[in-house]
Amino acid sequence: MSTPENAERDTTPEVILLNELQLLLSEKRTSLSTLRTGIAIFAFPLSVLSVLIATSRSYELRDVMPLLVPLVVLNLALTALATYLIVHAMRRIRHYNQVIDEFKRRHSQLAKLLD
Repeated sequence: MSTPENAERDTTPEVILLNELQLLLSEKRTSLSTLRTGIAIFAFPLSVLSVLIATSRSYELRDVMPLLVPLVVLNLALTALATYLIVHAMRRIRHYNQVIDEFKRRHSQLAKLLD
């Protein structure tokens, strides 16, 4: 005869597995958010430079050079930050996909939920 205590012990491993899976998926969502942020940061310097190029007939380069140099340096820094975020997020996403694949191989009953 099964008691409520035994039933609770039987479901504990499944609960732990589901919690591990939720943690992995939330970490993957965080990496996807980092990727989205990196792409947005990468788009900003490109849009600023396109505006500068489009309006280049309205100003003399030597007159705006004191403003242009810090802007280009800032754009380079933002591009470097965006590149780092994108590469880091892609590595983390690949890592979490590998861990999830291993999780599916070890626990066939949960593999159906992940496919």
